[in-house]
Amino acid sequence: MKAATLKKLKKELSNVNNKKLLKICLHLAKFKKENKELLTYLLLESESEEGYIETVKEEVDSLFETINTTSYFYMKKTIRKILRTIKTNIRYSKKKTTEIELILYFCEKLKAVRPSVQYSQVLKNLYERELISLEKKIKLVHEDLQFEYIETLTDLKF
Repeated sequence: MKAATLKKLKKELSNVNNKKLLKICLHLAKFKKENKELLTYLLLESESEEGYIETVKEEVDSLFETINTTSYFYMKKTIRKILRTIKTNIRYSKKKTTEIELILYFCEKLKAVRPSVQYSQVLKNLYERELISLEKKIKLVHEDLQFEYIETLTDLKF
């Protein structure tokens, strides 16, 4: 089955009554975990962005505790999984400040991991890529926030 365009879907959804729209949303939530997470964000957590950021940070903390530090191979797999989780949560929010704060938090946690990621070239490159992307994203926010974020960013560099 070929998916319809967003324009066509928007047109069809505008013609649907509330009861049927509710049924469609619940069906979407049952269909895929990502849809359920997005609906949770939109309905429950989008009002309080700070609370959402704290929730994601708690999830990241628990994921960092599960890192297998016996080898850099296992560390790499877990760290990439954590980064994927963060990027998914960023996509739900679509706010630059949320994105910057979550990536900064990820980099802080990654820098604190022992054994250090600077001894693994793959992990070091991943860390540096995130710092470079943060520099670009920080330039897009308000000047007051830029100063605050740049200070944190300079502390994170090896």
